[in-house]
Amino acid sequence: MIKNTGFDNEKYLKEQTSAILDRVKKFDNKLYLEFGGKLCFDYHAARVLPGYDPNVKIRLLQCLKDKADIVLSIYAGDIEKGRVRGDFGITYDAATLKLIDDLRKWGLDILAVVITRFANQSSAVIFKNRLERRGVKVYLHYPIDGYPADIDAIASDKGLGRNDYIETKNPIVVVTAPGPNSGKLATCLSQLFQEHKRGINAGYAKFETFPIWNLPLKHPVNVAYEAATADIQDFNLVDPFHLNKYNKTAINYNRDVESFPILKLILSKIYAKDYNLPTYNSPTDMGVNRAGFGIVDDKAVQEAARQELIRRYFRYNSEYTLGIEKKETVERVILLMEELGVKVGDRTVVEFARRAAEEAEKHGRGNEGICCGASIELNDGRVVTGKNSALMHAASSLVLNAVKILAHIPDEILLLSPHIIGQIAKLKEGILGQDSESLDLEECLIALAISATTNHTAELAMNKLGELKGCEVHMTHIPTPGDEVGLKRLGVNLTTDGKFSSRNLFIT
Repeated sequence: MIKNTGFDNEKYLKEQTSAILDRVKKFDNKLYLEFGGKLCFDYHAARVLPGYDPNVKIRLLQCLKDKADIVLSIYAGDIEKGRVRGDFGITYDAATLKLIDDLRKWGLDILAVVITRFANQSSAVIFKNRLERRGVKVYLHYPIDGYPADIDAIASDKGLGRNDYIETKNPIVVVTAPGPNSGKLATCLSQLFQEHKRGINAGYAKFETFPIWNLPLKHPVNVAYEAATADIQDFNLVDPFHLNKYNKTAINYNRDVESFPILKLILSKIYAKDYNLPTYNSPTDMGVNRAGFGIVDDKAVQEAARQELIRRYFRYNSEYTLGIEKKETVERVILLMEELGVKVGDRTVVEFARRAAEEAEKHGRGNEGICCGASIELNDGRVVTGKNSALMHAASSLVLNAVKILAHIPDEILLLSPHIIGQIAKLKEGILGQDSESLDLEECLIALAISATTNHTAELAMNKLGELKGCEVHMTHIPTPGDEVGLKRLGVNLTTDGKFSSRNLFIT
């Protein structure tokens, strides 16, 4: 099925920029803006809002470049534990370095990194030293006894006042992070407290794309957000404070609603009564999100969000099989799917992949007795399949078949030289001592690149790899590390049935 565009980035940018600038004017021309969600590479938003630029927030910052400073927060405990960001498969400290690099590529630089809840964790100290020796300013914020309930202790010189003060120069200070629970809000509050001590009437606002406050509670886009946060047990609800104050329905999520009364007290304590600053009456009031106004085709957006629900189910189910996720998380997403009448079979590529595995089994083409199937839905709606064999993994077969179709290459023409495949197999099994000589996707792509140097047909096929980005892929088995790396680099939207492709417990 060909995807319809459902989101207008230019309309969104205009609305969002205006909303932020209007909010700055209400606070003595100094606003601390907590950036929730992903600052760049927001693929969840791109999947549920077809047409959404995954880096549109970067474009927003470029529009505000002369008016904004950027501060990154990272929790010291996450550095110490080696917490991993799921979409990139890298630790939070590495994700922080990557985010700095990514921003610089777009002509944006950060003002500083804040290490929050710092308690001399050894890994955090090393990270601090590493940044400072590369010329990045680092500030330390410390744990506060009684946070967030003891308002007097928090809004005091021994609480927020104990933290390092970050010198900023622009009216907007964007506070972002490599992931959730990194201390963005606490960083904003610390700066507000210290700004007001210096006589600067700075304010706070929150920029969070999801849930979209002006869509219905059970709109598929908002339900898809619930699925995305099922692992941390977030859920959406009607903002009761907004409904009570304005008699208008607005959607928020549980943590913001639960923390609002305390946050409002902290802000009131910081602002003090003699400051004539705006009063927030609800969590929705705090937000400046205008994503809902960028939606131009609600039908396309709803269908995309339903598909995201299915993807989330498969992801959590696979993670449950791997021992990462809880059964309750999988069951939560199943309930959300049932609420919207969504079924696994609504994902086109699922049935094709399963049929490919069945076909491989009939012809005895599996490796180690396990038959794996894979399928991809190309951007024009065509579906291509692949299956594993003694020569290559199902993911490898799938990608080669797909680029053949895109390059109009007959199926009987070989893209990879048998000599190259044989030499790789000899290296893997005969020299490196690996159990299987079958090529995973990463190896297959390298072999294709080598073949392209002497084979014009292979070169034509290789040039089509970029067209696979954003395509839907399903595999009947969990990909091996080499397959997963290759699929991630191609940028496909992968789901799997959560079965292992080998009887071995240790897979390389």
